[in-house]
Amino acid sequence: MPIINLLPWRAALRAKRRNQFFMGLGGAVVAAAIVVGLANLVMGAVIDNQHARNNLLKAEIQALDQRIKEILDLEAKKESLLARMEIIEQLQRSRPEVVHVFDQLVRTLPDGVNLSSIKQKGASIEIKGAAESNTRVSAFMRNMDKSGWLKDPDLEVVEVKTTGKKGDANAPRASEFTVMVKQASTHEEGGKP
Repeated sequence: MPIINLLPWRAALRAKRRNQFFMGLGGAVVAAAIVVGLANLVMGAVIDNQHARNNLLKAEIQALDQRIKEILDLEAKKESLLARMEIIEQLQRSRPEVVHVFDQLVRTLPDGVNLSSIKQKGASIEIKGAAESNTRVSAFMRNMDKSGWLKDPDLEVVEVKTTGKKGDANAPRASEFTVMVKQASTHEEGGKP
């Protein structure tokens, strides 16, 4: 029987298989590197696209914020103008009231009462003057209370002072007074009082 030595054949087969394994392993590594490279390129493109979209959205948001600011400024100007218009309309409505108030002051003023100052703050009127007696001050307040343009008279101060020389028993005396009264508005009562 012939002797066949299979060891070199097996070694050659083993070397061939090892070379095929390493070639397959190298091919797999190259294929994996190509896949990773392509995935990196695709993801980079997706990220760049998203950054571009984000930048576009930021620019649009800034433009819209600027428009909102302009709208808010316009609304503030509108409110300011409406407030001014309301004040002007109120002044136009109250213009004739001053004339009526002075007319009523003259009509309610009894004989023997002199007014020295009149000050108005809003609807409140401060009247200072002098009267021959306290009775005349009371009559003045009653007349104002009956008036359609004046309401709620309130006597703040009344002082009796001598108008002549000091120590003269027959010197005339005067009652100096301060009265607070409110102006009755035609708008409160719904028409002319």
